[in-house]
Amino acid sequence: MTVQHHSRSQTDKPGQSQDSDADETLKAFKDLVNMTPGQLEKWLQTNESREVGQKSGGNESVGHQSGRHIIDILGKKKSELTDADYAHMRKVIGYIKRHLAQRPHDVEHSNWRYSLMNWGHDPAK
Repeated sequence: MTVQHHSRSQTDKPGQSQDSDADETLKAFKDLVNMTPGQLEKWLQTNESREVGQKSGGNESVGHQSGRHIIDILGKKKSELTDADYAHMRKVIGYIKRHLAQRPHDVEHSNWRYSLMNWGHDPAK
């Protein structure tokens, strides 16, 4: 029996997602990301956005970086989405679902809300 190995060099090529659940991933992403690109871009420019989240080796938090990638994804047609985009969508879905389960009593001005907004989800909507 011959086993074939395929390289995964197509990571950044449009329309090359190997995810058999690509449609489900895209639907879940669009259901959970309830901010428009414009709303998210405006939010990411605020001090509240910059002050929350885990910093990863620099001044920008992981969530803030994620928000910029989300804006990029939202601006693409389905045929332009890459494997890296689908991987990030799955990361966003997981993050939002986990954090929604940790809802605090005071949502409106909480770091919890601000962090979720960096990931494209405003729980106050």
